[in-house]
Amino acid sequence: MPDRSAEPVDRQLPTEEARDLLAMVRELTRREIAPRAAEEEAAGVFPRDVFRLLSASGLLGLPYDEEFGGGGQPYEIYLQVLEELAAARLTVGLGVSVHTLACHALASFGSKEQCADHLPDMLGGGLLGSYCLSEPSSGSDAANLRTRAVRDADGWSLTGTKAWITHGGVADFCTVLARTGGEGPRGITAFLVPADAPGVSAAVPERKMGMNGSPTAQLHFDGVRVPDSRRIGEEGQGFSIALAALDSGRLGIAACAVGLAQAALDEAVGYAREREQFGRPIADFQGLRFLLADMATRVEAGRALYLEAARRRDAGRPFSRQAAMAKLFCTDAAMAVTTDAVQVLGGYGYTADFPVERYMREAKVLQIVEGTNQIQRMVIARHLAGPESR
Repeated sequence: MPDRSAEPVDRQLPTEEARDLLAMVRELTRREIAPRAAEEEAAGVFPRDVFRLLSASGLLGLPYDEEFGGGGQPYEIYLQVLEELAAARLTVGLGVSVHTLACHALASFGSKEQCADHLPDMLGGGLLGSYCLSEPSSGSDAANLRTRAVRDADGWSLTGTKAWITHGGVADFCTVLARTGGEGPRGITAFLVPADAPGVSAAVPERKMGMNGSPTAQLHFDGVRVPDSRRIGEEGQGFSIALAALDSGRLGIAACAVGLAQAALDEAVGYAREREQFGRPIADFQGLRFLLADMATRVEAGRALYLEAARRRDAGRPFSRQAAMAKLFCTDAAMAVTTDAVQVLGGYGYTADFPVERYMREAKVLQIVEGTNQIQRMVIARHLAGPESR
């Protein structure tokens, strides 16, 4: 497979510091991530050493307070870093997004003492997180979860099964949503659980059509002891904590989708310039030129949409609707762009000798995680027309 080094994305960054950060990330991906991506994905190898490097480089806590070891960066910058990581390897970009999601509850709702005790290791101490909300029978219907935490004199006893957990079996800590009260969203509480606590175990990772380097597994909690000092927020506040995290997490998925689509576009353009048919590069043919133009437009539109949502978040303005729109559009765009990239490469695009078939397989999951795109449409419609009538 030829080596095609794409030109850097032309970004409008607000500061010289941000430009230096993105340049550093691009160099790190070029040197440490991209060269291993195809081989390790094919072999199902999780790049734990890469996440340790990202932690040591300050890239696992970018949007969080510097007081607790974070990078103090606005979401506008953090998401563009995610995009660069995902363009090099989605397992890494998505992994950073999930880790950031796993830190959100504590960073946003934890007490000062909790943050001081745990965040430095979570953000820059080499730890890796998982986010435990979905269950075998409650994915989109998250308010119907069944994992239960029961209070006793020594804290809480947590029992249940979580499903579709990114980093399941390799994470160091879990942000777990569990039922502590009655049915419905008001009976849910958030906990920070060490992944090596007695009673925590991981099932065999799921066999997936893509992202084979990123383990996705059920996590079982069998009477896991959790002290009350690891309860995040108030008892019964967990569902609102989860929704707040998901708004930000959807922006992470949108940025990863744009990164994946950009990688597919770069590969398709490079191939079209080199591949000759009928005595000329196939990039000369109008049908293919129009296809590339549509792909590029989707990428640029997706980037503009997620950045606008991020700027609203950074300004303290409501952004839930815009986050759902960005997740919906960017992930649908990634699916379309990666599919078209396979078409541009023709028969070669269908082989594992070129990365576009992997990009196409990976894109599909982005339409599902952090709320399916059908759920995103429901969120957007509720903002426009109000709740559904019962």
